[in-house]
Amino acid sequence: MIRRRLPLLAVVATLVPCATAAAQPSGSSAVVEWNRIALQTTARAPFDPPRETRSLAVVQAAVLDAVTSITRANPSYLVRVAAMHGASLDAAVASAAHRSLAGLYPDQRPALDDEYARALAKLEPGKARDAGAAIGDAVASAVLALRAHDGSDVPASFDASAGPGRWVPTPPGFLPALEPGWGGVTPFLLPSGSALRPPPPPALTSRRYARDLREIATVGAGDSADRTPDQTAAARFWVATAPQLWNQAVQQIVVRRRMSGTRAAHAFALLNLAGADAFIAAWDAKLAYVQWRPVTAIRATSDPDWKPLLVTPPFPDYPAAHTTFAGAAETVLTALLGDAPEPLTLTSPIAPAQRGYAGFREIADEVENARVWGGVHWRSSSEVGRDLGRRIGCVALRRLG
Repeated sequence: MIRRRLPLLAVVATLVPCATAAAQPSGSSAVVEWNRIALQTTARAPFDPPRETRSLAVVQAAVLDAVTSITRANPSYLVRVAAMHGASLDAAVASAAHRSLAGLYPDQRPALDDEYARALAKLEPGKARDAGAAIGDAVASAVLALRAHDGSDVPASFDASAGPGRWVPTPPGFLPALEPGWGGVTPFLLPSGSALRPPPPPALTSRRYARDLREIATVGAGDSADRTPDQTAAARFWVATAPQLWNQAVQQIVVRRRMSGTRAAHAFALLNLAGADAFIAAWDAKLAYVQWRPVTAIRATSDPDWKPLLVTPPFPDYPAAHTTFAGAAETVLTALLGDAPEPLTLTSPIAPAQRGYAGFREIADEVENARVWGGVHWRSSSEVGRDLGRRIGCVALRRLG
């Protein structure tokens, strides 16, 4: 398991002068700002939700460890370096995020360098800023080194042979399966991608499958008369990737509650680490069961001209990765931040549109429904995905809560 390498990587502590750490200003504004920069960076990259979740997990793990190296608070993810008294929390956050993002997206380095220069220019030059920057760089280097051989770059192929119930490329693009080997990537917190693999999807002869088929054939059709305008809007809203929307909820709560840098960094890290593992686990099951998409099933069995509201993503159906992320996010954020109703406004960079919610459960409820309303996921895939995500969230809380 990848975290066994932690003791070896702890030697990076020698890169920073050792002294007793002091209490620091909150630093939460820097944590939020670099989360926004990270989302902008991943959004500019080619569409690849699994890889996006991995990148954000790397960034937020580095930010967490940079912050806790200075505040000496728990928990940290991987490594804690010794911090000079008075080291700048803001500089550490900026350095950790910048180093991580530049390593993950070298083609975007000029823009990231500009952001980093602006962040440092806001801080008073001197030993405190330099020490903070050194901490962030050391921690990010350690996290990047840890993930360098996690299997995310191992080539993988997939035999998309046709057959009843089996996934094949879908219209209109008929693209090959995206990231077919992602289920074999080393998770951040789970022991393996298959550790919580759900049971197989409903059999084609089952009542559950027949019920799912009837529902999505009507409510998920592009020209459905049974789907309300608000349901259509919700389906289109959630075309945006899960991290792009869920991270906004944390941003708003951090600012509203004036959370400390430590609490903010912990919340972002736990959300994105659990989210990354949610995609690894979902991909493991997707490629294990290779369930066909509704558009394939409906065209093959009842209506050759049927079209869903949304364009079907290029990978097998079961379970829905969007709802797996939602279940993980709902679980960890409720545990960390509470389950009392709290107004949240999310903005989709795809729609573009805004939607309001009363809390995490309401967001996750809409995600579960939206994938069905959009015609791209069976109801059972959405429900099983959310349940899988909740179990991943529980593991994440035990490991890093």
